[in-house]
Amino acid sequence: MKCFCFALFLVLFIIKLQRCDGLTTRGQGLKGRVQRDRRNIRPNIILILTDDQDVELGSMQVMNKTRKIMEQGGASFTNAFVSTPMCCPSRSSMLTGKYVHNHNTYTNNENCSSPSWQAQHEPRSFAVYLNNTGYRTAFFGKYLNEYNGSYIPPGWREWVGLIKNSRFYNYTVCRNGYKEKHGSDYAKDYFTDLITNDSINYFRISKRMYPHRPVMMVISHAAPHGPEDSAPQFSEHFPNASQHITPSYNYAPNMDKHWIMQYTGPMRPINMEFTNFLHRKRLQTLLSVDDSVEKVYEMLVETGELDNTYVIYTADHGYHIGQFGLVKGKSMPYDFDIRVPFFVRGPNIEPGSIHPHMILNIDLAPTILDIAGLDTPPDMDGKSILKLLEPEKTENRFRSNRKPKVWRDTILVERGKFLRKKEESSNNNKQQSNNLPKYERVKELCQQAKYQTACEQPGQKWQCIEDTSGKLRIHKCKGSLKVSAKRKRTRSLRSRGYSSKEKECDCGKTDYKPARGERRNQRQLSQTNQRYKPRFVHTRPTRSLSVEFEGQVYDINLEEEAQPAYETRNISKRHYDLEVEEDLEEMLADDNAVGQPSSVKVTHKCYILANDTVHCEREIYQSSRAWRNHKSYIALEIEALQDKIKNLREVRGHLKRRRPDECDCSKSYFNKEKAPRNKERKKSNHRLHPFKEAVQEVDGKVQNFNESRRKKKERKQKKRLKKGDDCSLPGLTCFTHDNDHWQTAPFWNLGSFCACTSANNNTYWCLRTINDTHNILFCEFATGFLEYFDMNNDPYQLTNAVHTVDREVLNELHLQLMELRSCRGHRQCNPRSRGLETGNKDGGSYDPHRGEQLWNGWEG
Repeated sequence: MKCFCFALFLVLFIIKLQRCDGLTTRGQGLKGRVQRDRRNIRPNIILILTDDQDVELGSMQVMNKTRKIMEQGGASFTNAFVSTPMCCPSRSSMLTGKYVHNHNTYTNNENCSSPSWQAQHEPRSFAVYLNNTGYRTAFFGKYLNEYNGSYIPPGWREWVGLIKNSRFYNYTVCRNGYKEKHGSDYAKDYFTDLITNDSINYFRISKRMYPHRPVMMVISHAAPHGPEDSAPQFSEHFPNASQHITPSYNYAPNMDKHWIMQYTGPMRPINMEFTNFLHRKRLQTLLSVDDSVEKVYEMLVETGELDNTYVIYTADHGYHIGQFGLVKGKSMPYDFDIRVPFFVRGPNIEPGSIHPHMILNIDLAPTILDIAGLDTPPDMDGKSILKLLEPEKTENRFRSNRKPKVWRDTILVERGKFLRKKEESSNNNKQQSNNLPKYERVKELCQQAKYQTACEQPGQKWQCIEDTSGKLRIHKCKGSLKVSAKRKRTRSLRSRGYSSKEKECDCGKTDYKPARGERRNQRQLSQTNQRYKPRFVHTRPTRSLSVEFEGQVYDINLEEEAQPAYETRNISKRHYDLEVEEDLEEMLADDNAVGQPSSVKVTHKCYILANDTVHCEREIYQSSRAWRNHKSYIALEIEALQDKIKNLREVRGHLKRRRPDECDCSKSYFNKEKAPRNKERKKSNHRLHPFKEAVQEVDGKVQNFNESRRKKKERKQKKRLKKGDDCSLPGLTCFTHDNDHWQTAPFWNLGSFCACTSANNNTYWCLRTINDTHNILFCEFATGFLEYFDMNNDPYQLTNAVHTVDREVLNELHLQLMELRSCRGHRQCNPRSRGLETGNKDGGSYDPHRGEQLWNGWEG
């Protein structure tokens, strides 16, 4: 029995050894099980973002490490665009997944990180959704241009956000609610290295403390945005860089394009030298970003998280350097400003794959949510690109009848807030009119039903009549309808202006108008009343003031206002005969001293005197601690006042938009029976031509807006004159460059110059279409100007071909553009492909034969 038990034990032991040997030899099967278990953990997400990085000017050619890791190791999108080529609007679209017309951040100043943005749109960023589902979210780098560091945006567990705009040295960041200032030491303060090291440390600590919690990080670099200060080890690279010299370089002036392109002439030699210098500096800053991407990649390899991490690399918009004579900048609707690099690598993404689909910055938020396993909210305008990255099955790859992936072929590019109906008073309107001739407009206008009947519709004012020569003309309706319309207008005027039941204007008593002699007597009486002042003791101004200073009492004469501010007042000693001239400055700086009557109390310890000099308490000048505390107090006061000014501007804008119904109190209402009838008679006889109705429809709100713009221009002009700034021009965005702009080598030493890069009327809405048959850009500007480029024949947008396009095609493009301008949600903002010339419906969201009227030209 014992032998049998021993033999049984020996057999079981041999079988166990064989199993162990099989496990060691079959390591591949074990690895597969570990990978399957690893996939149960949601993937990490890292978004690497650059600022102002172009594609058209060859900035990616110098980033060899990034191209190897992201392009060769992942998927690249050759048609990646941004909806608005400006920093703050584009970044707001990335965070919310919305077009600009839905999150209302139109420029780098207006509504950028404003109270309305913080209340309405910031709580709906992709970080909030991921944070609520267990992701450890972190942000490092530049956030929004107007972010002031006074709060931590919702959704971020770790926050290192740059305050205000991009910088590489001498900046301030908000680190988890505390402001942290940095200087000019490269080892400690260089911004690109700082956020790279912080993000890597945060990822390592998160995986060490919470190994089963996914991480979502945003690393937002300032490069290659200005001031383009590179790391010292890269300051001598690329001495002969010339990738920015494209066929559109210094191609100016462009009289067939919008106003700023017509205004901009060829660059001067100093401008051309500056573009070469600027391009070199930008490439140098990108080398630090290239190293950053490699460090992040090596960290993922070391932590074993590479196969479970999606890494996305892109930019907020493109850039131009000398294109069309513009020295530098962005904000143009052309490809060099709206096209950006876009790379993705991660699980189930085929390395080295290239995708020609059109993707937008508004697709980032839905894509990140999709990676995290969340559905796209209905208010987001973008779509997840994850389904475009899925590899095709082997059995479907070689099938000839396989269905292509349905995706958009048209995007909206917009810059600006609204279209303003301008009065025909500027020369720009003459330059910006490339619409149809008058006879064509009359022909299209007469196709409308309200002009085709012979004055039979109620209230009809105009009708189309064909004359003897066969031309269509618009004539005014006459006859019985004129009387009825006249009576209708009379009733409306009477009910609106003089009905006692409705709310009347409080204009005071305007029934009585005094005679000329009475008005003269009242004027004289008012003038005499102003001179007369009752002789009370308390109303008499103080003539002198007694002040005790260092045990002595002095009388300060307060009436000698005519003396110069720098001269001392006559001070007479009451009880002592000592001289006090040597102590006068100390008395003015003392806390108990009384300043001059014209001095301004700025803080509780400092004054500004009449001669524009500042005097503070003696403690401020003697104690370094008191000096530091008071300086910090002033900085906090400035920040609080800036926030208050921003809130006041927000309220002022709201009040401008919500103006109550105004009434004209300058009118005389003493005769309420006769005067209205005369006005009704004049108004009834005055009927505008349909072409002029749009101009006449300018209401009080637009007039008030124009008046506020005029006052703002006057204030800016006074400010420029006070500063001695001769570079800025009204209506233009200009900059001055000098030898002190860059703080690191290589330095600019060719002197200062001025250049203008954009204009206030550079507001546009564009369609960018790329499919099998079309590659076009169609734009409507706020001035009424139209641009059309066919990139199949003109890849650098050198010639505006709008005059070669059929009017029906322009009508269809206009209607499609108007649909996208008002779209909300991803269902409306992603129309499917359809033919532009045939006009048939290919599963799209628009049918040109649905009975809408043709476009009557640009109407705003």
